[in-house]
Amino acid sequence: MAASQLYDQDFYAWANEQAALLRAGKLSQADIEHIAEEIESLGKTEKRELASRLKVLILHLLKWRHQPFKRTPSWEVSIKIQRHELVEHLVDNPSLKPVIASVLQKVYPDAVLGAVLETGFPESTFPASCPWTFEEMMAEDFWPEG
Repeated sequence: MAASQLYDQDFYAWANEQAALLRAGKLSQADIEHIAEEIESLGKTEKRELASRLKVLILHLLKWRHQPFKRTPSWEVSIKIQRHELVEHLVDNPSLKPVIASVLQKVYPDAVLGAVLETGFPESTFPASCPWTFEEMMAEDFWPEG
């Protein structure tokens, strides 16, 4: 079966075959186009992971700030976990650091919509743009007050 056909019909088998070809140095037999596509996809996945964790962190910080009467230990733990996971993700993927500001701007509106859904507050309750820098949000002693 041709590599491109195997790619479409049995990705797991294709991936194992391609790995074996690469390890054996048989680049001429490898499905280079699909391999390149998959590597690019892995990079996009890492950026999406950054965005997802950042969105959750912002959401919880917004709730923390705007619902002080509902603060619970689970919110605090969730914020700490997201901070920790973001640090670990950036240690594993340091080349994502330059895109943090643009990712933050991209995910902030979604975090606000999540806060609207979870708090029941109108969207106008929340700032139009993120009120905190990434560095502030990541600081262990940062707990926004309302």
